[in-house]
Amino acid sequence: MLHATGSLLTIDVGDRTTVAEDVDDVLSSFIGGRGVGVKLAHDRIPFDTDPFGPENSLFFTTGPLQCSTMSFTGRMNCTGVSPLTDGLLSSNAGGFLSRHFAATGYGAVQVTGRSDDLVAVHVTDEGIEFEEVPQLAGATVTEVGEYMADEHGLGDEQLVVAGPAGENRVRFASIMTTEHRAFGRGGLGAVLGAKGVKCISFAGDSAPDVDIDPIQMDVHREAATANDHPMKSAGTTSVTEYANHVSALPTRYFSELEFEGASDIGGEAVAEKKYKKGTCSQCAFACKLPTKDEETGLETEGPEYETVMAFGSNAGVDDIVSVMKSNDLCDELGMDTISCGDVISAYLAANDEFGNDELVHDLVEKIAYREDEGDLLAEGVHRAADELGVEDWTVKGLEFSAHDGRTLNGQGLAFAVSNRGADHMYAEFYSKEYPLVGKDEAVDPTGLDGKPPLIVAKENHNAVLDSGVVCKFSRDFMTEERLETLLDTEYEKLQDTGAEIVELERHFNNQRGFDREDDTLPYDLPDFEAALSEYYAERGWNDDGTVKSGPVSAGD
Repeated sequence: MLHATGSLLTIDVGDRTTVAEDVDDVLSSFIGGRGVGVKLAHDRIPFDTDPFGPENSLFFTTGPLQCSTMSFTGRMNCTGVSPLTDGLLSSNAGGFLSRHFAATGYGAVQVTGRSDDLVAVHVTDEGIEFEEVPQLAGATVTEVGEYMADEHGLGDEQLVVAGPAGENRVRFASIMTTEHRAFGRGGLGAVLGAKGVKCISFAGDSAPDVDIDPIQMDVHREAATANDHPMKSAGTTSVTEYANHVSALPTRYFSELEFEGASDIGGEAVAEKKYKKGTCSQCAFACKLPTKDEETGLETEGPEYETVMAFGSNAGVDDIVSVMKSNDLCDELGMDTISCGDVISAYLAANDEFGNDELVHDLVEKIAYREDEGDLLAEGVHRAADELGVEDWTVKGLEFSAHDGRTLNGQGLAFAVSNRGADHMYAEFYSKEYPLVGKDEAVDPTGLDGKPPLIVAKENHNAVLDSGVVCKFSRDFMTEERLETLLDTEYEKLQDTGAEIVELERHFNNQRGFDREDDTLPYDLPDFEAALSEYYAERGWNDDGTVKSGPVSAGD
């Protein structure tokens, strides 16, 4: 099986020590990316760790396909214990970082410990440098990039950065890279901030020589020539109007499923603001969204569909420029747009302020700096809901993304069982329940009959993509046969590997107290409990949502 290569570099930022060690057994078994990150985290992070404590670790990993020139491979992974969900969580980011990471020659980088002084860590194939950067305390993502360019000649695409939100331990703070790209969900930016790390840079000329099948060029060519694909003009926002049409667009803090202003913030509105092509490393699909508003001078990247939901329909805002500004503020300050938009929407619901975009922008900044009511909102919906007097719209503490499960019932079940919480990309089951999205064979969105095995298969498949690492938007191009060819093994073996990754995540979370009671939803679905039991049986787990046995590890 094709897999990432290189040693594990462990960086203790408290002791200012580094150790490199062989992890070929992990790499060969788990491919790279999320699989390797999960296995290393499972075995090396104590099960009872405090997410903000020095014993928590962040594992940065990329995969074998980052040594190719194939489209859809400009991504990498970060894994750690989330301060938002309190469980093991992986997040991946696009942009241009992954090739610079691979060029260091390391297969994985572990960041552990806690620095008393704010520090930048520079990782190269020639050594590791610790740089104290007190002058960057409170600096925005752009300001960090400017400093690193001026002082070290580093580009934004070589950095991972904790913005002010990460320093202030906002529970949904992102790790930012390439300015507008984010390891977005779950608050891993707050873990980096809690370690006293402002940024990490990656550079070198030691990328491994990995033999990738020539089929990669077929994928690359098809991505380049798919000119009629709606993602190329409007990115993920191309689904906005359709989701609204089928009543799957969360609106006004989940109280409604359709938004009367959807067309004002959807695909066409975003496409009108797009002023050039945007992409990730080596990708010819170019689905990103550099946008500009000529009247205000606002220039950003995005918003994507989930941000349109969180800061648009869910907040009752129908102004695309306002949503662009919310998106840009989150990128500058280092926050997940979904969680941030949802918790602000909860505040708007509690105070009857839907549509007040000036208040929205004010709250984004207050959250990042934990000022006034922003201090409560920085804790996320799950921890703030009671005080706000609103319903807790989360799963496992993670705020909901769009593609509403009350209409797309299989996606609803997928939200509930996801080890990450209410995240649409974990199983990505909505792609089966939207008949107009992608080439997946559509299934009836109503009901849960027959869906648990399909969700298991999608979760396993996506775990492999996240380990490869391959962008989920390759779904129209990356067939099972092509994945077999590229990773040089049978698809059944890949599915088994995906299942093992999901089970390792579940086992770790079980040790932290997660079970069936956490696989729940804030709304009812038909025959939900029976479908939940069927899902567990399909995975070979106990009916209480725990794995039947787990591997012995350093975390035990």
